[in-house]
Amino acid sequence: MASQALPARGARLGRPVAPGLVPAPRRETGHTVHAAILILPGGDPLSTRRRSPLAAALMWPLARHLVREGRAEGLAAHVVHYRFRGWNGGHAHPAADAEWAVGETVRRYGDVPVCLVGMDMGARAALHAAGHPAVNSVVALSPWLPSGGEPDPVKQLIGRQVLIAHGTDDYDTDPELSYRLAERAKKVNRDVCRFEVHTDGHSLHQHRAEISALTTDFVLGSLLGRPYARPVADALAAPPPLGLRMPLAAGFGQSLRT
Repeated sequence: MASQALPARGARLGRPVAPGLVPAPRRETGHTVHAAILILPGGDPLSTRRRSPLAAALMWPLARHLVREGRAEGLAAHVVHYRFRGWNGGHAHPAADAEWAVGETVRRYGDVPVCLVGMDMGARAALHAAGHPAVNSVVALSPWLPSGGEPDPVKQLIGRQVLIAHGTDDYDTDPELSYRLAERAKKVNRDVCRFEVHTDGHSLHQHRAEISALTTDFVLGSLLGRPYARPVADALAAPPPLGLRMPLAAGFGQSLRT
C-alpha cells in the first residue's frame, strides 16, 4: 500500500439528513444547530475504490430516525463519504476521514458537540476518531476489530460516552473482540457500555427497531442531556462484565417514556 500512488480525492460530508438546519451565525434563516451526528458506514479491510453507496444507504434509516427525534432541539446529521472504501492497514483512511469530518462539522456549525455513529468498519473509525476535542460520544455497531497484532487504542475514549452493540451470532466481525475492547476502555473511562443482541447477526437486522431505539436514546442523552433509559443508565453504571454484556431486550424503546 505505501508504495502505491493513491487516487487524489478528499473526504466530504454528505448533504444534511434533514434540511432546514443551518449554522448558528444564520439563526434568522432557520433553526440553529446545537449538536451534530456523523454517520460512518461500513467498508472493506483493503480497497482504494470509492466509497460504497450501499453501505451508506444502509445507514440512512437510522440517521433519519435520529434527526426526526432530535431536530426540534437543533440536531443535525451528515453521512461521511470516505476517500476510499478500505481501512488499508496502517493508513486507517476512514478514521482519518472521520476526524476530518468532525473538524469540518465544527467549521460549519460552530462549537457544537458531535456524536460519531458507525457500523462495521465505520464503528472502528468512530472509536479511533473519538479523540477529537469536539467529540462528545461514540456509538459502535458491530465494530470490525481485526484479531492479532496490537490492540486498538482506547485512551482517546476518555471523557466520551461510549456505546457498543454487537449481535451474538455475528460471523463477520467477532463479538468477543468488541467485548475485549470495551473491557479495556472501561478501565480508563467509566462511561462505557456494551449491549449484546442475542441471536442477531452482523447487520442487526432482526432487531432493527430495538437498535434504532437504543442508539437514539443514547445519542440524545449524550448530546442533548436527555435522561437515559433505565437499561442504558444501568449498563453505564454496572461494572464489567455485567455492563458490557447487557442483553438488548426485545421491544426496547416501545414504552421507555410516557
